[in-house]
Amino acid sequence: MAILEDICSFLQKGRAPKVKELVQQAIDEGLPAKDILEQGLLSGMTIIGEKFKNNEVFVPEVLIAARAMNAGITILKPHLVSAGVESKGTAVIGTVRGDLHDIGKNLVKMMMEGKGITVIDLGVDVSPEQFYDAAVENKAQLVCCSALLTTTMNEMKNVVEIFEEKGMRDAVKIMIGGAPVTESFCQAIKADCYTPDAASAADAALDFCTAS
Repeated sequence: MAILEDICSFLQKGRAPKVKELVQQAIDEGLPAKDILEQGLLSGMTIIGEKFKNNEVFVPEVLIAARAMNAGITILKPHLVSAGVESKGTAVIGTVRGDLHDIGKNLVKMMMEGKGITVIDLGVDVSPEQFYDAAVENKAQLVCCSALLTTTMNEMKNVVEIFEEKGMRDAVKIMIGGAPVTESFCQAIKADCYTPDAASAADAALDFCTAS
């Protein structure tokens, strides 16, 4: 459908008002909400995600594309609910206790939403208890912890441990990321996954959510 291709194209350019207008037009024309979401909005964000991974676009372009996607989703959401279109899964995300950096975390959130995942954003300075409570309350399949400082990355270990203590470790996957974080650190604290960038994080999140 030409209109879905237009939504996909304008989303990539970050043209939020145009995306909003086209989504409304597609609804008025009777297109299924699921098709508008998957073939219009999410396909546009997937292309942006791939381009970001290949260094063809950068953070500002991703942010404006995500803003355009959210503009479209705001119009579409009531129709998705009434059509019974389900999210691909639920992830809880936050920057760990003692750390106030959120740009990377926000980027990961947007990329995950671009994959059709429901993301519960706890913000910054998030304690292990808050991660645990939010995961249980929202029946999340995935917890994503971000840290930018070497002094705060050990908080990720505390997040893994609280899920172990509460007997929930097998029910929830824990993904970690941020500038000082490495694969070997991930293995040392027994987290499930380390991803080096937002696009990889979104890909891994989708794999975890659809596998469970």
